[in-house]
Amino acid sequence: MLEWRRRREPSTAMLYLSPLIAIALTMLMGTIVFTAMGYDGLTAVYDFFLLPLLEPQRWPDLGVKAAPLVMIALGLAIGFRANVWNIGAEGQYIMGAIAGTGVALATYEMSGWWILPAMALAGILGGMAWAAIPALLRTRLQVSEILTSLMLTYVAIQALYYLVRGPWKDPDGFNFPQTRMFTPDQTLPIVIPESLVHLGIPAALLIALVTWLVLEKTTAGFAVKVVGLAPAAARHGGFSAERTTWITMLIGGGLAGLAGIFEAAGPFGQLTPQFPVGYGFTAIIVAFLGRLHPLGIVFGGIVLAATYVGGEIAQTTVRLPQAATGMFQALLLFFLLATNVLITYRIGLKAKPAKVAP
Repeated sequence: MLEWRRRREPSTAMLYLSPLIAIALTMLMGTIVFTAMGYDGLTAVYDFFLLPLLEPQRWPDLGVKAAPLVMIALGLAIGFRANVWNIGAEGQYIMGAIAGTGVALATYEMSGWWILPAMALAGILGGMAWAAIPALLRTRLQVSEILTSLMLTYVAIQALYYLVRGPWKDPDGFNFPQTRMFTPDQTLPIVIPESLVHLGIPAALLIALVTWLVLEKTTAGFAVKVVGLAPAAARHGGFSAERTTWITMLIGGGLAGLAGIFEAAGPFGQLTPQFPVGYGFTAIIVAFLGRLHPLGIVFGGIVLAATYVGGEIAQTTVRLPQAATGMFQALLLFFLLATNVLITYRIGLKAKPAKVAP
């Protein structure tokens, strides 16, 4: 018989192989589930995971979807390393978009190169301000940031609905709940002509590189690791857990807010009720799929972006419902968490009990 045996030390190989195993299990389970539902399961899985990666004309779409996921996941990963569990990045993403859109509407009649940087700065500050609330409650009142950051997400959604249906509604928009379309000076420039590749994509890659350098090569990055792995040792070493909480929450909120305004100034071009697309929640999967490593997060962002692009393809080719994307992402998270056991345990043959001499 087989049994689980604890490893003498965690397996480095399984640390990086388990995400690939989780992806393979997700594809297998997806095939089984959709076949049982009467769909062409193999085609559905192919369209979801492989077609966006194999067709070069889909790569710009992948980049557009992956950029906000990577930005948000990088900020979350910094906090997760320090045991700061910011689950409300979706709300910070929305508030960043709201703050940046406020600048866009205030400068609607103006022009100049400085408008887009001002919008980006406002987006960062908006996300940081929203993340500061759970940071304050945790450091002053010991309230779980998991609950407060998550609940604030729904407050941010209601604030968005109020603004686009009320004071920010486009007066020339035929009563649709949306803001004015952004002007060219308020829109992310396209970096590859005649494509969808905007400035946010190379910005996400640059942020990933900077994050890796900070975490691996600086004292601040070492402090984040120590606070997360050994709080007692961090106190003796002079690293403040309270200061680390504030820094990681603000960085996470700032990057989520930057992703929000980049999304509003890029693919959307305005603010609408459809703006909350779940990137803040999906970025949690991206962070863990990338093992909280900046370069791994880029890989995770591409994989999860493929589920968005592939989901749109499968709706046309296989007639899958839109909810199938969420199902695949949930399966991926489930198998990712399940395969983590392979890092500390291995499967072996159960030893037969020794015979006792009469």
